[in-house]
Amino acid sequence: MRFARRSSSAELRGAVTTSRELFNVRTPPQALDVLLQHVPARADGEEVPTRDALDRVLAEDVSSPADLPTFRRSTMDGFAVRAADTFGATEGLPAYLEVVDEVLMGHAPNRALGTGECARIATGGMLPDGADAVVIVEQTQEVGQATIEALRAVAPGENVVQVGEDVRTGDPILPRGHVLRPQDLGGLVALGVTAVRVARRLRVGIVSGGDELVAPEQAPAPGQIRDINSYTLAAMIRRDGHVPCLAGVFPDDYDALERAARAALEANDVVILSAGSSVSARDMTAQVVDGLGKPGVLVHGVSLKPGKPTILAVCSDKPVFGLPGNPVSCMVTYDLFVSPTLARLTGAVRPPRRTVSARLSRNIASATGREDYVQVRLEGRADGGLDAVPVFGKSNLIFTLIRADGMLKVPLDAGGLAAGAQVEVVLF
Repeated sequence: MRFARRSSSAELRGAVTTSRELFNVRTPPQALDVLLQHVPARADGEEVPTRDALDRVLAEDVSSPADLPTFRRSTMDGFAVRAADTFGATEGLPAYLEVVDEVLMGHAPNRALGTGECARIATGGMLPDGADAVVIVEQTQEVGQATIEALRAVAPGENVVQVGEDVRTGDPILPRGHVLRPQDLGGLVALGVTAVRVARRLRVGIVSGGDELVAPEQAPAPGQIRDINSYTLAAMIRRDGHVPCLAGVFPDDYDALERAARAALEANDVVILSAGSSVSARDMTAQVVDGLGKPGVLVHGVSLKPGKPTILAVCSDKPVFGLPGNPVSCMVTYDLFVSPTLARLTGAVRPPRRTVSARLSRNIASATGREDYVQVRLEGRADGGLDAVPVFGKSNLIFTLIRADGMLKVPLDAGGLAAGAQVEVVLF
């Protein structure tokens, strides 16, 4: 690929010099650290209904406004009793108790219990005053219309959930930066919290460049391919809880790409440029990004496979990424650099990645001085363990990802991994 506009010899010399200066590779942790030093945790907040807050990031700490449970509840079907009335009870010498009430679900008991009295109760029912335990129904026997035998003793508090046992008024329950899960929403509404303040979703602009790219609904001409990266990136952005904004596909023309990138920067909080694969296209992307605003390009080149040509920048206080055009490289570098940056911008505490331990099925070679990420397929073994089977393929082959269950990292300077080694596989 080549620039679509004419360039003077001086411009081309400048481009080469810029490329050499910018293409100074760093390790992935170093590159991310350089970027995040320039990215503040902004976390602009908005209030949303709790029912709509799944996967949103809390913008403030949440404390409990009430005790939960608010009343003493039975954890079993049986009979609410005074525990002291059952002491010493056995199958051979049961305790006889008079049934004086039946506690209906959703209703308060009709009366308190006195000595030798009990009340029929279901799981979740409210304990009567005077009761301090529940004998489960399987450990009782009815001997008349209003009398039961308790066939074993129960201790005070047995089979009972106490007031505030789950959470007390004023207890911190969810911290700022927490990504809300289904169980969190259930806990909040159980306490009557019907609205929460969360970080605003970020708008992430996606600009795809490449003379060879066409829209998915088009039939590619010879030498052309459908645009993959816009749609895989959009899905990953949605999975991270934000809003993708696809700008479209642009040719390898400096002016066209620069206009598209500048418009995306103005309209969004973050911009991703997915560039062509040639050296000239990568150089052009770096120059476009560097001209969008200060401080410009911070990292151009990471000691990483796939993903070495990655560009990390901050332009006018907004993160800008130049990700490789190859689909596998694009997805790996999104996970390594874009996702943690989005988390930083919203103040999100990222949950640990889901990993499994597996035995590597064959050798993996790696060059020293870089981190390698290799897709693997997981296969079960007869002994109950897992084998990690490498799915090798070039970084422009999307189906290497589709055939894989996860990926593993070959550490910097490891020189590869040997078959039989135990490895940690990050699950997709």
